Amino acid sequence: MPRIFSGIQPSGELHIGNWLGAVQNWVRLQHTYDCLICVVDQHAITGKYEAGSLSRRTWEMAVGLLAAGIDPERATLFVQSHVPEHVELMWLFNTVTPIGELERMTQFKDKSSRYESVPAGLLNYPVLMAADILLYRADLVPVGEDQVQHLELTREICRKWNQEFAGGAQFFPEPQPLLSEAKRIIGLDGQAKMSKSLGNTIGLLDSPEEIWNKLRPAKTDPARLRRQDPGNPDVCNIYSLHKYFSPPETVTLVADNCRSAGWGCIDCKKVLAENVTAALAPIRERAAELTAHPDRVVELLGAGAEKARRLAGETMREVRDRMGFLPRRDT
Repeated sequence: MPRIFSGIQPSGELHIGNWLGAVQNWVRLQHTYDCLICVVDQHAITGKYEAGSLSRRTWEMAVGLLAAGIDPERATLFVQSHVPEHVELMWLFNTVTPIGELERMTQFKDKSSRYESVPAGLLNYPVLMAADILLYRADLVPVGEDQVQHLELTREICRKWNQEFAGGAQFFPEPQPLLSEAKRIIGLDGQAKMSKSLGNTIGLLDSPEEIWNKLRPAKTDPARLRRQDPGNPDVCNIYSLHKYFSPPETVTLVADNCRSAGWGCIDCKKVLAENVTAALAPIRERAAELTAHPDRVVELLGAGAEKARRLAGETMREVRDRMGFLPRRDT
């Protein structure tokens, strides 16, 4: 089967933005592709972070992915730092990556503006991303529009390395983007993209009470100052969330009651809270089971890392040979 690589940073508990925007797609793809799903903890340290919580956040992300439907029998789930070849290949790719290409990355320009002293890791973030993908010679990478530029740099690094060390042959295949339906999930503030750092999310493992407490103050149509004021569902973020969690007949009812002021915003939010709670209940149950058996999670991540290391080792033996390194006795 064609091979897919996907990575997600360990922000801790998955939220519905992650789930709707990426994880649901991975769950579908694992049935028809050879999928490698990686918790990219080494990407997570390119900016300011709390070292004391990194391990916990990595663990929580792995539990969330398993609970959300990533099946270790179908996909390879592992932690990036458990496969040291990622960083080795990144260093080797630095030798063919132009600094100018890194400096023009939109995300680098945005994030570097927040620093008085820019860490080199932030500049080299896309090189590590290229190593993640090419280490497994992946054919496809599911990406959103905000990652297409990084993937194009990966393809350029691939071409440069192949030209320099493979005589132009396709040792590394040029990975193609697998663009999914655009799902830019707006946070409960009704403005920014859903992000745990902004506190505008609903966690996949939130209790029914937590879900309601987050939805109740969420922004709606600003024109609805009073219950009797008619609104426009097309500008209401709560209505957009109904499209993901409510059945079609409920979505139609929500729109009609918004326009006619048949419901107040609280009524609309209560229905959404019930549907979100119902949709996430199976995930919460699976996460509770995994959390109660932590050794099982360790075993699954270990098996995933072992498989990933085998694939990575095959690639790196060839890479080291083509780049002229003295062979290691353990290879």
